[in-house]
Amino acid sequence: MHESGENYLETILMIKERKGTVRSIDIARELNFSKPSVSRAMGILKENGYIVMEPSGEIFLTESGKKKAADIYGRHRLLTAFLKNVAGVSDLVAEENACRMEHILDQEVVDGITRFLEERGVRVAQE
Repeated sequence: MHESGENYLETILMIKERKGTVRSIDIARELNFSKPSVSRAMGILKENGYIVMEPSGEIFLTESGKKKAADIYGRHRLLTAFLKNVAGVSDLVAEENACRMEHILDQEVVDGITRFLEERGVRVAQE
């Protein structure tokens, strides 16, 4: 899956946790994307089995969509904690950089960062 698809899934998960329901307009506002761009992306995610779109316009993650979104969001939280606690950068810088980095790391690197933080007693939020 491409980075953009992962971003959409993560965004759907975050909006769902925050608001309880997700519609295309919520995603467009959150990401500052046009409605046609979001509509096209939702079509692709639907074709690939990551989301279901109800006639009401509400968007739901499928089981595979939930797993993928949770994996990406977990990487985001891990990298944010790493950047804040190890690199000592601000919350904003950590969030912005984690968002870019979460898509490119191999699982071996993620596992190594997890071990590194755990060995130092840094707890990564499990949401």
